[in-house]
Amino acid sequence: MKHRGRHRRRRRGQALRAFLAGTALALTGAATVISASQATVSTDPGALKPVTSAASLAELRLREERIPQPVPDGPAQPVGVAAVLADADRSLRAAADCTDADRSALPIAPVATRAHCWAEAGTEAWHTGAVTTSGDADDDGRWGANRVVLSGWSDQQGHSRVAFVDAGDPDRFTYTWVALTVPASGDPDGRPLVSRLSGMVWYQDKLLVTADEGRALYLYDLDRIRRSSADIAATTPPARGDRYTLPAVRSYRLTGARIGALSLDRSTTPASLVASESVPADGDRPTRLWRYALDDDPSGAGLLGTGPQEAYETKAADVRGVLAHGSQWYLTRAAGEHGTLWRQDSGGARAARCGTDETYLCWSDPAQSLSYWEESGEVWSQSGRMLFSLPLDTIDRALG
Repeated sequence: MKHRGRHRRRRRGQALRAFLAGTALALTGAATVISASQATVSTDPGALKPVTSAASLAELRLREERIPQPVPDGPAQPVGVAAVLADADRSLRAAADCTDADRSALPIAPVATRAHCWAEAGTEAWHTGAVTTSGDADDDGRWGANRVVLSGWSDQQGHSRVAFVDAGDPDRFTYTWVALTVPASGDPDGRPLVSRLSGMVWYQDKLLVTADEGRALYLYDLDRIRRSSADIAATTPPARGDRYTLPAVRSYRLTGARIGALSLDRSTTPASLVASESVPADGDRPTRLWRYALDDDPSGAGLLGTGPQEAYETKAADVRGVLAHGSQWYLTRAAGEHGTLWRQDSGGARAARCGTDETYLCWSDPAQSLSYWEESGEVWSQSGRMLFSLPLDTIDRALG
C-alpha cells in the first residue's frame, strides 16, 4: 500500500508539472511585447557593489522598541500554530482547478512545479504579500509535526492578516486566517496592524513583518495566538472578523531606509535576516541589499542584531523579493505585465529568458517575495491568487 501510494503521488506530481509547463507555454506569448518602461526594468543590473559609506550603513541600523503587552482576555489561554492548523476551515484549490486568469500570474520560466490558488470567498479586496514557511522556522522544515506555509495579505485600508496553511498533504492545502494586531489600551485584541506585508520571516517561534511602509519591523510570538472574542469576530473591518488574532510583542525601527522585502538565509552562521530596500522604478539611486544576524536564542534580550553585517548596492530598482544563499542574491522585480528574476553576485547578473524575442519578463505577475525552504530545496512565492513553488536548482539552471 505504501509503495502504491508513493507511485500515485509521483504520477500526480508528473501530471502537475506537465500541466504547469503547458500553462507557462501558453503564457509565453504575453512576454513578446515590451514597453519602454518594461525594457528599463529588464536592463541588466550588473554586479553587486559593497556599501562602504559609514553614513549609508548607519541608515540601515535598527532601533529596538518595546511595546505594551496586550490586556489579558479573561480565562482564555494563548494557542500555538498546531491549534490554529487543527482548526483550519478553508482549502486552496489545485492548479488544474484554478481559472486561466489566476494561472496567468504564474512564472513563464522557470516553471512552477507546485501551485495552488486561493478561493475568491474571503479574499475579495485583499492583496497577497510576503510568504514564509516552517522551512524558515526550523532546519528540519517542520514546526512540530507540521509543514506550514504562512501567506501574508492586506486590504485596501492596509489591515493585515496571515493565512496559516497546513502543507502536510501536497494534494490538499487547508488554512485559516489570523489577523495581525498591535496592542491598544483597554482592547484585549488590540488594533489592526495597518501595513502592507511586503516582507515576512518566521524564525523559531517568532514572526517578523514589515510595517509603516517599510520603516519598521514588528515582531510576533507564535505561541501567543489568541482566539478572538465573539463580539470582535462579528465586527468590521474584515481583519477583525477572523477567528484568531496575533498581537505584536516588539518592534524595530530603521534609522533612514525603507525595507521592501525580507527573507531568511540559513547558509550563514548564525542564520541571518536578508533585506532589500524599497526604491521605485524611476528612482535615481541604487538599491541597497543587506543582512542582520539572528540570535540563536531569541528568548534573550533581542532577536536581531541592530547593525547590518554586510551590505551591497544593486542597479535593480522596484525590487519586490530578495533571497540570499551563499554568495548568490536573487531579486524579483516588478515590470508591468510579468516580472523579472535576477541572480546577482560580485561578478555580474543573470536572468532567465523566454518568448520568441528572448525577453527577461518571465517571472510571476506581479512579482512578490521569495522564501527558500532549505530542507526541501524549494523556493516559495505567491502572485495574484496563486501560491507556488519550484526548486532552487531549477531556478539556477534557468539562469545559466
